[in-house]
Amino acid sequence: MSSGGLSKARLARMHDVMAGYVERGEVPGLVTLVSRGDEVHVDAMGAKALGGGDLMRRDTIFRIASMSKPITAVATMILVEECKLRLDEPVDRLLPELAGRRVLRALDGPLHDTVPAKRPITARDLLTFRMGFGMVMAPPGTYPIQKAIDEQLLGQGPPAPSTPPAPDEWIRRLGTLPLMHQPGERWMYNTGSDVLGVLIARASGQALETFLRERLFEPLGMKDTGFSVLATRIDRLATAYWTNGETGAIELYDEAKGGQWSRPPAFPSGGGGLVSTVDDYLAFGQMMLNKGKHGTARILSRPSVELMTTDHLTPEQKADVGVLLGDNRGWGFGVSMVTRRDDVAGSVGRFGWDGGLGTSYSSDPQEDMVGILMTQAAWTSPSPPGVYLDFWTSAYQAIDD
Repeated sequence: MSSGGLSKARLARMHDVMAGYVERGEVPGLVTLVSRGDEVHVDAMGAKALGGGDLMRRDTIFRIASMSKPITAVATMILVEECKLRLDEPVDRLLPELAGRRVLRALDGPLHDTVPAKRPITARDLLTFRMGFGMVMAPPGTYPIQKAIDEQLLGQGPPAPSTPPAPDEWIRRLGTLPLMHQPGERWMYNTGSDVLGVLIARASGQALETFLRERLFEPLGMKDTGFSVLATRIDRLATAYWTNGETGAIELYDEAKGGQWSRPPAFPSGGGGLVSTVDDYLAFGQMMLNKGKHGTARILSRPSVELMTTDHLTPEQKADVGVLLGDNRGWGFGVSMVTRRDDVAGSVGRFGWDGGLGTSYSSDPQEDMVGILMTQAAWTSPSPPGVYLDFWTSAYQAIDD
């Protein structure tokens, strides 16, 4: 598509809709990006912090939380292509802590009531979130396994870089707990990406951040993406907020200066630890749209990107995942994809993921489009907030061809 095919009048409508969220105080600020063909439209509005005069800018840095997951999956596939990892080989060779798994007989049962795992965990299980361990979609402390996860500081809630221990200790602690389901049986969110972070480091012989920087961030020009923000750039990091469920008030989650992302974490979380900007993430999203290519550089092969963006779940594996996927989205490697059109923004094959601290991304091969929304207000309800829904509707209603 030579020209972008976006309507200026309809992009102006999108601006007005997004500005409403800032004016009503639902988010302190936001940055939107819509790229189609050779057109890129970026809009920044509001402030980096509540009541602050420091305005949002195109280069504002955000905590992208689970938008880290697609990046971690690409890093894994780089190592698969180099034959340093194999999709269906047990991870025990590099992660002996996860060998000889036991599996809970019942999710609500005591931790000692287990049966042996029927087979080892593989890299494919980690990429597709079918390792048998992940976030439990129930109130904290409902089941004994949830209490054990919290006691071990394994980081199953919102991203908190200063909480989990260093990678070797983290994986050791994880290895002391039973799985919740048999490997390959059910889709369980999040933990697979954190395990992949440890696996990438061991397979590459480099710290996760070093590997990501050398193999992904530098080739893609993602100069502001990492697990913490340098002191010289900290004034560009937005302050993070969450909404108090009882009062509905926006409250501080993490400040910029002196906050949790102002220093390197003990545990670099492949599931939710990164910060980035809209332009950095556009480079990543465009590379995925270009099936692994960025300019003259090839990050991944076309077949690898096609594999990553294919739905790998059966209906049985997706049971009980609720609003995270719904019945019209599948899961590939680190990304979800639309499998059935039910929305203006629901092109079949559109893929990406969201970040629980207020961000969203997708690449759409059918429309030759990348969309990115970055706010600093966490999504605190299981259902997507209005700003998210209206961003995607606004981005797609602006298509003009």
